[in-house]
Amino acid sequence: MFANRLNYHQTIILFCMTIVTSLILTSQLYAGGIQTLEEVEVTTTSENLIGSADTAAEGTITNDQIESRPAYRIGELLEIVPGLNATQHSGEGKANQYYLRGFNLDHGTDLEITIDDMPVNQRTHAHGQGYSDLNFLIPELVKEIQYKKGPYYAGEGDFSSVGTIHINYIDTLPQGSIKSSTGLDGYYREFAADSLKLGNGTFLGALEYEHNDGPWVRPADFRKINGVMRYSLGDEKDSFNVTVMGYDGHDNPTNQIPLRAVNEGLISQFGIIDSSDAISASRYSLSGAWNHNSDNSIAKANIYVINNNLDMFSNFTYFLNNPAHGDQFEQTDHRVTSGINASYTLISKHDMENTFGVQLQNDNIFVGLNNTEKRQLLSVVRYDHVIESSGSIYLENHVTWIDKFRTVTGLRGDLYNFQVNSDNPANSGTKLEGLISPKLSLIFGPWSEIEFYVSAGEGFHSNDARGVTISQVPGTGADSNIPASKVQPLVRSVGYEAGIRTVLLTGLQSSLSFFRIDFDSELTFEGDAGTTSPGRPSRRYGFEFTNYYKAASWLTIDADLAYAQAQYTASDPDPSVIGSHIPGSIEGDGSLGVSIDNLGKYFGGLRLRYLGPYPLIEDNSIRAPGTIILNARAGYKFTKKLVTIIEAFNLLNAKGYDIAYYYPSRLKGESYETSDIHFHPIIPINLRISVNYKF
Repeated sequence: MFANRLNYHQTIILFCMTIVTSLILTSQLYAGGIQTLEEVEVTTTSENLIGSADTAAEGTITNDQIESRPAYRIGELLEIVPGLNATQHSGEGKANQYYLRGFNLDHGTDLEITIDDMPVNQRTHAHGQGYSDLNFLIPELVKEIQYKKGPYYAGEGDFSSVGTIHINYIDTLPQGSIKSSTGLDGYYREFAADSLKLGNGTFLGALEYEHNDGPWVRPADFRKINGVMRYSLGDEKDSFNVTVMGYDGHDNPTNQIPLRAVNEGLISQFGIIDSSDAISASRYSLSGAWNHNSDNSIAKANIYVINNNLDMFSNFTYFLNNPAHGDQFEQTDHRVTSGINASYTLISKHDMENTFGVQLQNDNIFVGLNNTEKRQLLSVVRYDHVIESSGSIYLENHVTWIDKFRTVTGLRGDLYNFQVNSDNPANSGTKLEGLISPKLSLIFGPWSEIEFYVSAGEGFHSNDARGVTISQVPGTGADSNIPASKVQPLVRSVGYEAGIRTVLLTGLQSSLSFFRIDFDSELTFEGDAGTTSPGRPSRRYGFEFTNYYKAASWLTIDADLAYAQAQYTASDPDPSVIGSHIPGSIEGDGSLGVSIDNLGKYFGGLRLRYLGPYPLIEDNSIRAPGTIILNARAGYKFTKKLVTIIEAFNLLNAKGYDIAYYYPSRLKGESYETSDIHFHPIIPINLRISVNYKF
């Protein structure tokens, strides 16, 4: 079946590459009659936000910074956000696992991610609340990444309590590009993109194909095809674009494995327990965006329709629940998400800005959970049709009271409607829920290029709609009637922060922030189902120290350091659970990067990432060790058009856990369950080489 899919993909790739090549040749043939852009040599920069930022924990990352960082997985591009780490406990075809500010964010809960203002997070998802798969992202098209941390921004809603990442694509490429990459473990990638004048606007087209087997005993055979087409009009003051995106991916994942199986020699650290696990995913979207700027106002709006599909077979506990057939389960998720975002900012002559915004979203979801054996259906646990709708309005006021003091106040209102039609009528129902979230930031300065910030705000994340209406444990049959507890529809967070930002030294930008964030309910990972469930209230506090130094025209250094403490603030209802530590909460992390460019024909860099230790159970008696990864990148410019790049990942060939959990499982032949560390190993040393031709 997978061989047939691969042949199908190759046919599609050949067809699409023909179209892109034709586009490229056409643009070259008629270049004499088309306005072309001059070639610009870009150097690494970082935007100075003193005087414009609302907190010390926000920033803008430019395209050249993104290009300078090696990334083994597409999700690792988000590690350019200070303090953020992206790991994986499964295959490359699955959403990454994200960590920030002491939170194990699972696959995206409490980390809001958007691309061109379209939501990436998927609510009421088969595999976890806020599931955020970034495999459809094409890094060469990223214009900039804007990040914010904490619940202090009125324009940010669901999943944004810990952080928000807005990724924006470009409208026009300065040059067309064809890039071919190959590497170890069956890796190869082909990419082509160009833009050309079409009527009064610009047409942009890009196509990507990638394959990777990884170091696994069973080759992952991960393959994806990805495309973008955009037509844009206007300039920075008045603009409009229409964008079509399409992604299709398949993977044979190697999920986390029990440590005892490796120690006993049953499998290697790159081995697998259930060789029939699989992932198929797709995403297709149509969106439009409009922007109008005048001397005293800014108006923006975008509309989108997204079709997401996922079919995932996983087995995390092996033979714990079903010794005869195993514990493999299938999660299916098919949805159409549509929405509108609009905002209007009025800029007054008296150092005041007022923004009014509206956000509407609707998810039409068909989500299922089945028991399977080698991908064959054994029984249906539950199947639901969910319609989840939300409407949000927000107001934000910026005032400069005196020369060295300004404030940002905001108020956000969210209203959610959960409608569940379950295969078990006892679990069907509707629920309407809303909340109001106030925000406040005080900004002092700048004095000698030093600015101070104090912020407080409330935020939230939504819970799975199925948990909102549930009354009977699913999969137990209509006659058993085992009661189940409902969950809170919207879970509130409260955050506090104080920070400082400075560019006092020439070329050096630094920020330091101290934060605390409380949640009414902590989401925790469930190993036997691969999902998250609500738990006890929690608190995290810590600091982040971020530095970006342009030491010379050819040398850039960045260094980030973060530390957080995480704890439950209430006892567990289960008396057998002792302790207040939150499993999976990383206590500290840091990174150090050196980038070299504009040094003749050579460029490159080194990047060191440290991911600190963390508890695996509540009493902190079992912990995961810290890890250190060193990646490198080196390139040579044969001409202004032809460049070759070599990337090395895990250059020191460090051993350890990319991610780890502690929970009970049972292997085939074991007569009883065993609580054990289950881990996904760090990828061993890996090399890739790319050739990029620009025209």
